[in-house]
Amino acid sequence: MKNFADTLIEHSINKNTALVVGLDPEVSYFPDFLLNADKQSTEEICEAIFEFNKLVIDEVHEHVVAVKPQLAYYEVYGSLGIKALEETIKYARSKNVIVINDAKRGDIGPTSKAYAKAFLTGGALSGDMVTVNPFLGSDGYNPFIEIAQENCKGLFLLLKTSNPSSYEIQDLTLQNGETLYMQIAKDINILTETTKGENNYSFIGTVIGATYPSDAKRIRELLPHSIFLVPGLGAQGAKAEDLAVFFDENGLGAVISSSRGITYNYCFRKKDETWRNISREQMARSISSSAIEAKNQINQVRFNKYSV
Repeated sequence: MKNFADTLIEHSINKNTALVVGLDPEVSYFPDFLLNADKQSTEEICEAIFEFNKLVIDEVHEHVVAVKPQLAYYEVYGSLGIKALEETIKYARSKNVIVINDAKRGDIGPTSKAYAKAFLTGGALSGDMVTVNPFLGSDGYNPFIEIAQENCKGLFLLLKTSNPSSYEIQDLTLQNGETLYMQIAKDINILTETTKGENNYSFIGTVIGATYPSDAKRIRELLPHSIFLVPGLGAQGAKAEDLAVFFDENGLGAVISSSRGITYNYCFRKKDETWRNISREQMARSISSSAIEAKNQINQVRFNKYSV
């Protein structure tokens, strides 16, 4: 059975991109043509979320390797929000786009296995990859690894995340003198060594924030076979020139996630709220141009065209 790392890399090579666009539908940023003050029922909001996601996918599908729905934005609306997510996953697949469910699930034993089945076995809620919290230990993430391997899917284990307070836990020093995140990296390396595909990468990826490039350099040395999912470009403060250390010498081994900087660029560029009156066409152009710009900036880094 094919290793999903190879599928991800093939998409990246064929589309000439390492960009992932997050689908984080924050309805307060929706223009009036999608959702105005007169349309605020849960059903109307969820219909607008799906329309928003379709518009984004239509504009970025040629420029991204994957889209990444953040599940909290859907779960907050209950069953109708989950339905919007399921429709989004189906629509993304129709456009030949990989789906990474940003669920950050973490539990143990049978519960962890149930989560893994929900996200990795091909059901309506299943994408192609899922983010997993490993801080409960190996009995929390091993079920995801087993289910992913059985179903030719992939996962990303949180390791060094982009949020400012990540150091409070992840940088704690253990009795052996190692930081917690580096110890987990060592454990993950044992797993990736035995699950490599044709391109020398494992379907067991890791999440490394773009805001920590110096840490990423150390982690890459320890995890040569793990694809990095790298959030933090754009709104979170990371710049394209910070990304070189995440890639290998062939420009592979990482996918770079940007959400608000692409999907809501039309909003953040304006100091007032005139963006609420923009048309569908104007919004589409903003998203498309932002995605192309991000893709090109990342490619400059991937192929050593930046002076870094």
